[in-house]
Amino acid sequence: MNKNIVIKGLSLIFLAIILGAFGAHKLKEILSITELASFNTGVRYQMYGGFFLLILGLNSDKFLFSIKKIANIYFIGVILFSLSIYLLTVINIQNINKLIGPITPIGGLLMIVSVGILLYKLIFSKN
Repeated sequence: MNKNIVIKGLSLIFLAIILGAFGAHKLKEILSITELASFNTGVRYQMYGGFFLLILGLNSDKFLFSIKKIANIYFIGVILFSLSIYLLTVINIQNINKLIGPITPIGGLLMIVSVGILLYKLIFSKN
């Protein structure tokens, strides 16, 4: 088990539960249906990311290669992706949207790249 990766995963899950509840109870009064759906997308991907890191961290000793960099890239990707969606949804100011908007696909790309690296390493590992 890799304690640091497990902690990152559980932290994402913990915050996703809190933010999901906040969105369901407080933001539904403030946001439009479309904005609330966007916010929930951030929560959903943060939860997926938490589960991914939790599973990865709990099984880290089963890999024949280090997964620390993969986990860190993925964690940063989830933070960038979800946080930018939260900010874009809650802060509806055009100048901020132009600044934060490009961060979302960068976070998504980091998640894709890290899973791609893991897949590649699993396919081409000796065992």
